[in-house]
Amino acid sequence: MEAKLFTPFTIKNTTIKNRIVMAPMCMYSCQNEDGIVENWHKTHYTSRAVGQVGLIILEATAVTPQGRISPNDLGIWSDDHIAGLKELTDLMKEHGATTGIQLAHAGRKAVLEGEILAPSALAFNEKMKQPKEMTGEEIQETIEAFKQGAVRAKKAGFDIIEIHGAHGYLINEFLSPLSNHRTDEYGGSAENRYRFLREVIEAVKTVWDGPLFVRVSAHDYHEEGLTAEDYVQFGKWMKEQGIDLIDVSSGAVVPARIHTFPGYQVKFSEKIKEEVGIPTGAVGLITAPLHAEEILQNERADFIFLARELLRDPYWPRTAAKELGVNIESPKQYERGWLV
Repeated sequence: MEAKLFTPFTIKNTTIKNRIVMAPMCMYSCQNEDGIVENWHKTHYTSRAVGQVGLIILEATAVTPQGRISPNDLGIWSDDHIAGLKELTDLMKEHGATTGIQLAHAGRKAVLEGEILAPSALAFNEKMKQPKEMTGEEIQETIEAFKQGAVRAKKAGFDIIEIHGAHGYLINEFLSPLSNHRTDEYGGSAENRYRFLREVIEAVKTVWDGPLFVRVSAHDYHEEGLTAEDYVQFGKWMKEQGIDLIDVSSGAVVPARIHTFPGYQVKFSEKIKEEVGIPTGAVGLITAPLHAEEILQNERADFIFLARELLRDPYWPRTAAKELGVNIESPKQYERGWLV
């Protein structure tokens, strides 16, 4: 049987050559605090493209200066960012990778000078700044910022956009009742808490017709928080809106103790995939090729999102191919290295 990890997958007009995805991981490497691509990003991402990762999704890229996690985050709030991002997509595509970008707003988890914004004026913990509750006007301005980020992502040549709705950042804060105590149309019921994400998706889709993903935290790890069952309903709404894949992570909307082990989040991906009927990506301590293959063969996910393992080994796809008995194409410059 052919290793499913190395089979292609087509979403809309985009074919990804294998099921290996580099998950977004912040690099905090914009030393000038302007959000513009630097040499580090070119080296870092291109190395994984040379390593034959099928889809590379850039780190959380801020749609507003105020929406950065740190002052050193990548940005897409200005046309000044397009040229560097375009150079980056060209470099990755040169080596056969499909390119993605994660559009993000940090919400109350921004560590910045000045005012930060969130659905409600609740700090993440006692060490972090209390945010300002967003007004209706600020909500609409932020939705427009996501839309303009998508416009710039298209100009920069990205194949896929992922909307960051996970890990306790702004969209996740709206979704969870633990961080959203609003009493207007953006708070209270599940439908109302979903409204902000719904409007972000609607706005992005007016300017973007390529594959569109959403990353979610499918469990809050809190007795009064959300579980995967809640995300089945959110997932159904996303599917109705034309989302192509849900990237399933978990946690980080409130401080919590999480018992982690290899594949500890895969069950959430499996549930959403099965009950919503939408492609999913699995992430979370997946490091062994045989484990990745098992997840795909048992249809628990459609893609394997690797994070820290690709920091340790930029050429993990070759390691996996060797273990699974698959021959994959090498850059011509490296072919002599694979001769035995």
